[in-house]
Amino acid sequence: MQRHSPHSPLLTLPGAVPGEGVDEGVAAHYGDLFREQRALADGTGVVDLSHRGVLTVTGEDRLSWLHLLLTQHVSDLPPGQATEALVLSANGHIEHALYLVDDGTTTWAHIEPGTQEALLGYLESMKFFYRVEVADRTDAFAVVHLPAGSIAPVPDGVAVRETAYGRDLFLPRGDLEAYAKENGPAVGLLAYEALRVEQHRPRLGLETDHRTIPHELGWIGSAVHLQKGCYRGQETVARVQNLGKPPRRLVFLHLDGSDVHLPPHGAEVRLAADGPEGRKIGFVTTSARHHELGPIALALVKRNVPLDAPLLAETTAAAQEAVVEP
Repeated sequence: MQRHSPHSPLLTLPGAVPGEGVDEGVAAHYGDLFREQRALADGTGVVDLSHRGVLTVTGEDRLSWLHLLLTQHVSDLPPGQATEALVLSANGHIEHALYLVDDGTTTWAHIEPGTQEALLGYLESMKFFYRVEVADRTDAFAVVHLPAGSIAPVPDGVAVRETAYGRDLFLPRGDLEAYAKENGPAVGLLAYEALRVEQHRPRLGLETDHRTIPHELGWIGSAVHLQKGCYRGQETVARVQNLGKPPRRLVFLHLDGSDVHLPPHGAEVRLAADGPEGRKIGFVTTSARHHELGPIALALVKRNVPLDAPLLAETTAAAQEAVVEP
Protein backbone atom coordinates (compact mmCIF):
# COMPACT_ATOMS: atom_id res chain seq x y z
CA MET A 1 0.00 0.00 0.00
CA GLN A 2 1.29 3.46 -0.87
CA ARG A 3 2.07 5.80 2.00
CA HIS A 4 1.30 9.40 1.20
CA SER A 5 3.39 12.32 2.43
CA PRO A 6 2.15 14.70 5.15
CA HIS A 7 -0.19 17.49 4.12
CA SER A 8 1.59 20.80 3.74
CA PRO A 9 1.19 23.70 6.19
CA LEU A 10 1.06 25.98 3.13
CA LEU A 11 -2.49 24.74 2.54
CA THR A 12 -3.48 27.21 5.28
CA LEU A 13 -2.25 30.21 3.24
CA PRO A 14 -4.93 32.59 1.88
CA GLY A 15 -6.51 31.32 -1.33
CA ALA A 16 -4.93 27.86 -1.16
CA VAL A 17 -6.90 25.22 -3.08
CA PRO A 18 -5.75 21.63 -2.41
CA GLY A 19 -4.48 19.48 -5.24
CA GLU A 20 -6.20 16.27 -6.24
CA GLY A 21 -5.20 12.65 -6.52
CA VAL A 22 -1.52 11.99 -6.01
CA ASP A 23 -0.94 15.74 -5.56
CA GLU A 24 -3.57 16.22 -2.86
CA GLY A 25 -0.99 17.02 -0.15
CA VAL A 26 -0.08 20.45 -1.57
CA ALA A 27 -1.86 23.45 -3.08
CA ALA A 28 -2.98 23.28 -6.70
CA HIS A 29 -3.05 27.08 -6.71
CA TYR A 30 -3.44 30.08 -4.43
CA GLY A 31 -6.23 31.82 -6.29
CA ASP A 32 -4.56 33.11 -9.47
CA LEU A 33 -3.12 30.42 -11.72
CA PHE A 34 -1.77 32.71 -14.44
CA ARG A 35 -0.20 35.16 -12.00
CA GLU A 36 1.56 32.22 -10.37
CA GLN A 37 2.83 30.99 -13.75
CA ARG A 38 4.13 34.43 -14.61
CA ALA A 39 5.94 34.57 -11.27
CA LEU A 40 7.79 31.36 -12.12
CA ALA A 41 8.59 32.56 -15.63
CA ASP A 42 10.01 35.76 -14.10
CA GLY A 43 12.23 33.81 -11.68
CA THR A 44 10.24 34.43 -8.50
CA GLY A 45 8.08 32.35 -6.21
CA VAL A 46 8.36 29.15 -4.19
CA VAL A 47 6.68 25.92 -5.35
CA ASP A 48 5.62 23.56 -2.58
CA LEU A 49 6.66 20.02 -3.55
CA SER A 50 6.56 18.78 0.03
CA HIS A 51 4.27 15.88 -0.92
CA ARG A 52 7.12 14.22 -2.83
CA GLY A 53 9.00 11.36 -1.24
CA VAL A 54 12.56 11.90 0.00
CA LEU A 55 15.12 9.09 0.25
CA THR A 56 18.75 9.31 1.34
CA VAL A 57 21.64 6.92 0.80
CA THR A 58 24.74 7.12 2.98
CA GLY A 59 27.88 5.04 3.31
CA GLU A 60 31.15 4.96 1.41
CA ASP A 61 29.82 2.60 -1.29
CA ARG A 62 26.67 4.64 -1.99
CA LEU A 63 27.57 5.96 -5.46
CA SER A 64 29.17 2.78 -6.81
CA TRP A 65 26.20 0.80 -5.45
CA LEU A 66 23.59 3.12 -6.97
CA HIS A 67 25.53 2.97 -10.25
CA LEU A 68 24.76 -0.76 -10.42
CA LEU A 69 21.02 -0.29 -9.89
CA LEU A 70 20.12 2.88 -11.78
CA THR A 71 20.06 3.82 -15.45
CA GLN A 72 22.32 6.83 -14.91
CA HIS A 73 26.12 6.99 -14.59
CA VAL A 74 26.60 8.04 -10.95
CA SER A 75 29.73 6.21 -9.79
CA ASP A 76 31.76 9.44 -9.90
CA LEU A 77 28.95 11.97 -9.46
CA PRO A 78 30.57 15.19 -8.16
CA PRO A 79 29.12 16.80 -5.02
CA GLY A 80 26.41 19.29 -5.92
CA GLN A 81 25.81 18.06 -9.47
CA ALA A 82 22.16 17.25 -10.15
CA THR A 83 21.10 14.27 -12.22
CA GLU A 84 18.09 12.07 -12.96
CA ALA A 85 17.88 8.29 -12.99
CA LEU A 86 15.36 5.51 -13.45
CA VAL A 87 14.75 2.08 -12.00
CA LEU A 88 13.54 -0.35 -14.67
CA SER A 89 11.87 -3.72 -14.52
CA ALA A 90 13.62 -6.77 -15.92
CA ASN A 91 11.75 -6.09 -19.17
CA GLY A 92 12.92 -2.48 -19.34
CA HIS A 93 9.67 -0.84 -18.23
CA ILE A 94 9.97 2.27 -16.04
CA GLU A 95 9.22 1.62 -12.36
CA HIS A 96 10.74 4.63 -10.56
CA ALA A 97 12.22 8.03 -11.41
CA LEU A 98 14.75 9.64 -9.05
CA TYR A 99 15.90 13.27 -8.99
CA LEU A 100 19.33 13.08 -7.40
CA VAL A 101 22.13 15.10 -5.89
CA ASP A 102 25.07 14.06 -3.72
CA ASP A 103 26.44 16.46 -1.10
CA GLY A 104 29.72 14.61 -0.52
CA THR A 105 28.45 12.37 2.27
CA THR A 106 24.80 11.70 1.40
CA THR A 107 22.93 11.05 -1.83
CA TRP A 108 19.53 12.76 -1.79
CA ALA A 109 16.63 11.78 -4.05
CA HIS A 110 13.12 13.09 -4.40
CA ILE A 111 10.57 10.80 -5.99
CA GLU A 112 6.86 10.64 -6.80
CA PRO A 113 4.44 10.93 -3.87
CA GLY A 114 3.58 7.59 -2.31
CA THR A 115 6.29 5.59 -4.10
CA GLN A 116 8.91 5.73 -1.37
CA GLU A 117 7.88 2.48 0.31
CA ALA A 118 8.19 0.43 -2.88
CA LEU A 119 11.49 2.02 -3.90
CA LEU A 120 12.92 1.70 -0.40
CA GLY A 121 11.96 -1.97 -0.34
CA TYR A 122 13.73 -2.60 -3.64
CA LEU A 123 16.88 -0.76 -2.58
CA GLU A 124 16.99 -2.56 0.77
CA SER A 125 16.72 -5.91 -1.02
CA MET A 126 19.81 -5.05 -3.10
CA LYS A 127 22.19 -3.98 -0.30
CA PHE A 128 23.95 -7.34 0.09
CA PHE A 129 27.49 -6.69 1.40
CA TYR A 130 27.71 -3.05 0.27
CA ARG A 131 28.48 -0.39 2.86
CA VAL A 132 25.30 1.63 2.40
CA GLU A 133 22.30 2.74 4.44
CA VAL A 134 19.01 3.76 2.82
CA ALA A 135 16.42 5.84 4.65
CA ASP A 136 12.98 7.30 3.98
CA ARG A 137 13.31 10.93 5.11
CA THR A 138 9.94 12.15 3.84
CA ASP A 139 8.65 12.94 7.32
CA ALA A 140 11.75 15.02 8.09
CA PHE A 141 12.40 16.88 4.82
CA ALA A 142 10.24 18.81 2.36
CA VAL A 143 11.13 19.55 -1.26
CA VAL A 144 10.58 23.10 -2.51
CA HIS A 145 11.32 24.40 -6.00
CA LEU A 146 12.81 27.78 -6.87
CA PRO A 147 12.58 28.73 -10.57
CA ALA A 148 15.61 29.56 -12.69
CA GLY A 149 16.74 33.10 -11.95
CA SER A 150 15.43 33.10 -8.38
CA ILE A 151 17.56 35.01 -5.88
CA ALA A 152 15.96 33.31 -2.88
CA PRO A 153 18.70 32.08 -0.51
CA VAL A 154 19.59 28.47 0.21
CA PRO A 155 19.86 28.00 3.99
CA ASP A 156 23.15 26.69 5.35
CA GLY A 157 23.40 22.92 5.36
CA VAL A 158 20.45 22.37 3.01
CA ALA A 159 20.98 19.96 0.11
CA VAL A 160 20.11 21.54 -3.24
CA ARG A 161 19.95 20.20 -6.79
CA GLU A 162 20.28 22.86 -9.48
CA THR A 163 19.27 22.38 -13.11
CA ALA A 164 18.42 24.61 -16.06
CA TYR A 165 14.86 24.75 -14.74
CA GLY A 166 15.71 25.95 -11.23
CA ARG A 167 16.70 24.63 -7.83
CA ASP A 168 15.13 21.91 -5.69
CA LEU A 169 15.81 22.33 -1.97
CA PHE A 170 15.56 19.56 0.63
CA LEU A 171 14.39 21.73 3.54
CA PRO A 172 13.85 20.49 7.08
CA ARG A 173 10.07 20.06 7.11
CA GLY A 174 9.67 22.29 10.14
CA ASP A 175 11.21 25.20 8.20
CA LEU A 176 8.88 24.97 5.19
CA GLU A 177 6.22 27.48 6.21
CA ALA A 178 8.64 30.18 7.35
CA TYR A 179 10.83 29.77 4.25
CA ALA A 180 7.87 30.07 1.87
CA LYS A 181 6.53 33.15 3.63
CA GLU A 182 9.94 34.86 3.61
CA ASN A 183 10.77 34.03 -0.03
CA GLY A 184 7.34 33.87 -1.69
CA PRO A 185 4.98 34.34 -3.31
CA ALA A 186 3.80 30.77 -2.90
CA VAL A 187 3.10 29.16 -6.27
CA GLY A 188 0.77 26.21 -6.74
CA LEU A 189 1.45 22.93 -8.46
CA LEU A 190 -0.78 23.70 -11.47
CA ALA A 191 1.53 26.56 -12.46
CA TYR A 192 4.60 24.34 -12.03
CA GLU A 193 2.94 21.58 -14.08
CA ALA A 194 1.99 23.97 -16.89
CA LEU A 195 5.63 24.95 -17.28
CA ARG A 196 6.68 21.30 -17.10
CA VAL A 197 4.36 20.51 -20.00
CA GLU A 198 5.72 23.49 -21.96
CA GLN A 199 9.25 22.19 -21.31
CA HIS A 200 8.31 18.67 -22.54
CA ARG A 201 9.45 17.07 -19.28
CA PRO A 202 7.89 13.67 -18.50
CA ARG A 203 6.62 12.73 -15.06
CA LEU A 204 6.36 9.21 -13.69
CA GLY A 205 2.76 8.07 -13.29
CA LEU A 206 1.42 10.64 -15.75
CA GLU A 207 3.51 10.19 -18.88
CA THR A 208 4.11 6.53 -18.00
CA ASP A 209 2.00 3.41 -17.82
CA HIS A 210 2.89 -0.19 -16.99
CA ARG A 211 4.70 -0.73 -20.31
CA THR A 212 6.53 2.57 -20.88
CA ILE A 213 10.20 2.33 -21.82
CA PRO A 214 12.66 5.26 -21.58
CA HIS A 215 12.99 5.84 -25.34
CA GLU A 216 9.30 6.68 -25.64
CA LEU A 217 9.60 9.73 -23.38
CA GLY A 218 12.96 11.17 -24.42
CA TRP A 219 14.63 10.10 -21.18
CA ILE A 220 17.72 8.78 -23.00
CA GLY A 221 20.64 10.98 -22.01
CA SER A 222 18.98 12.97 -19.25
CA ALA A 223 18.11 9.90 -17.15
CA VAL A 224 19.58 6.95 -19.06
CA HIS A 225 23.31 6.69 -19.79
CA LEU A 226 24.14 4.50 -22.77
CA GLN A 227 27.81 3.90 -21.95
CA LYS A 228 27.70 2.18 -18.57
CA GLY A 229 27.62 -1.32 -17.14
CA CYS A 230 24.74 -3.64 -16.41
CA TYR A 231 21.55 -2.66 -14.63
CA ARG A 232 18.16 -4.30 -14.58
CA GLY A 233 16.35 -3.71 -17.87
CA GLN A 234 19.46 -2.66 -19.80
CA GLU A 235 18.91 -5.31 -22.46
CA THR A 236 15.71 -3.62 -23.59
CA VAL A 237 17.35 -0.19 -23.66
CA ALA A 238 20.28 -1.49 -25.73
CA ARG A 239 18.04 -3.42 -28.13
CA VAL A 240 15.81 -0.42 -28.88
CA GLN A 241 18.81 1.90 -29.16
CA ASN A 242 20.76 -0.32 -31.53
CA LEU A 243 18.21 -2.34 -33.45
CA GLY A 244 14.83 -0.68 -33.47
CA LYS A 245 12.44 2.09 -32.52
CA PRO A 246 10.14 2.48 -29.52
CA PRO A 247 6.50 1.54 -30.17
CA ARG A 248 5.22 4.92 -28.94
CA ARG A 249 6.48 8.49 -28.72
CA LEU A 250 5.77 11.55 -26.60
CA VAL A 251 4.20 14.54 -28.35
CA PHE A 252 3.37 18.09 -27.29
CA LEU A 253 -0.15 19.23 -28.18
CA HIS A 254 -1.51 22.70 -28.86
CA LEU A 255 -5.19 22.32 -27.97
CA ASP A 256 -8.07 24.24 -29.52
CA GLY A 257 -8.54 27.28 -27.28
CA SER A 258 -12.25 27.59 -28.06
CA ASP A 259 -12.95 24.46 -26.03
CA VAL A 260 -13.27 25.33 -22.33
CA HIS A 261 -12.77 21.68 -21.40
CA LEU A 262 -9.26 20.31 -20.82
CA PRO A 263 -8.94 16.64 -21.74
CA PRO A 264 -7.95 14.76 -18.57
CA HIS A 265 -5.13 12.31 -18.03
CA GLY A 266 -5.95 9.17 -19.98
CA ALA A 267 -8.23 10.87 -22.51
CA GLU A 268 -8.10 9.02 -25.82
CA VAL A 269 -6.26 10.57 -28.76
CA ARG A 270 -7.37 9.89 -32.33
CA LEU A 271 -6.56 11.10 -35.82
CA ALA A 272 -8.79 14.08 -36.58
CA ALA A 273 -9.52 12.62 -40.01
CA ASP A 274 -11.14 9.59 -38.34
CA GLY A 275 -13.43 11.67 -36.11
CA PRO A 276 -14.22 11.18 -32.40
CA GLU A 277 -15.30 7.57 -33.01
CA GLY A 278 -12.10 6.66 -34.84
CA ARG A 279 -9.37 4.29 -33.78
CA LYS A 280 -7.44 5.22 -30.65
CA ILE A 281 -3.80 6.03 -31.40
CA GLY A 282 -2.70 7.28 -27.97
CA PHE A 283 -3.73 9.05 -24.79
CA VAL A 284 -3.31 12.40 -23.07
CA THR A 285 -0.80 12.22 -20.24
CA THR A 286 -0.95 15.78 -18.82
CA SER A 287 -2.97 18.82 -19.87
CA ALA A 288 -2.63 22.39 -18.63
CA ARG A 289 -3.63 26.00 -19.22
CA HIS A 290 -0.56 28.05 -20.01
CA HIS A 291 -0.44 31.81 -19.43
CA GLU A 292 0.93 32.44 -22.94
CA LEU A 293 0.31 29.32 -25.02
CA GLY A 294 -3.25 28.65 -23.88
CA PRO A 295 -4.40 25.04 -23.45
CA ILE A 296 -1.57 22.55 -24.00
CA ALA A 297 -0.88 18.91 -23.28
CA LEU A 298 1.55 16.04 -23.50
CA ALA A 299 0.38 12.79 -25.05
CA LEU A 300 1.80 9.37 -25.80
CA VAL A 301 0.93 8.19 -29.32
CA LYS A 302 1.88 5.35 -31.65
CA ARG A 303 5.24 5.90 -33.31
CA ASN A 304 3.88 5.68 -36.86
CA VAL A 305 1.39 8.54 -36.44
CA PRO A 306 2.39 11.13 -39.11
CA LEU A 307 4.08 14.20 -37.62
CA ASP A 308 1.81 16.58 -39.50
CA ALA A 309 -1.44 14.76 -38.74
CA PRO A 310 -4.10 16.84 -36.92
CA LEU A 311 -5.33 15.02 -33.83
CA LEU A 312 -8.33 14.90 -31.51
CA ALA A 313 -7.89 14.68 -27.74
CA GLU A 314 -11.34 13.41 -26.82
CA THR A 315 -13.32 15.92 -28.93
CA THR A 316 -10.76 18.76 -28.74
CA ALA A 317 -8.76 19.54 -31.87
CA ALA A 318 -4.99 19.36 -31.35
CA ALA A 319 -1.87 20.14 -33.36
CA GLN A 320 1.21 18.13 -32.45
CA GLU A 321 4.89 18.85 -32.03
CA ALA A 322 7.33 15.96 -31.78
CA VAL A 323 9.09 15.54 -28.45
CA VAL A 324 10.49 12.14 -29.48
CA GLU A 325 11.18 11.76 -33.19
CA PRO A 326 9.51 8.75 -34.87
